[in-house]
Amino acid sequence: MCRNITTLRGLEPAANDDEVEAAARQYVRKVSGITHPTERTREAFEQAVAEIAHITRHLLEDLPDRRQPPKTVPPLRRPEVRARIAAREAAAS
Repeated sequence: MCRNITTLRGLEPAANDDEVEAAARQYVRKVSGITHPTERTREAFEQAVAEIAHITRHLLEDLPDRRQPPKTVPPLRRPEVRARIAAREAAAS
């Protein structure tokens, strides 16, 4: 598995839509070899992200609870990542 995709099953609180989408996006980047979609690849890339995120949500809902929480914290729950995202969004405004 790609080292950048973290386990979402068993998180407290449960994985949110942003975390599921981030994992789906990382997966699509890895299997497609596309880091930054171009105009030619954007539609297929975003469609794949949406479909994988949808299936991931169903998978997480259908699996039984874990006995222990995951060993790693998803990136979107890490303070340093949240700060980096907030700074990027502020700069874009």
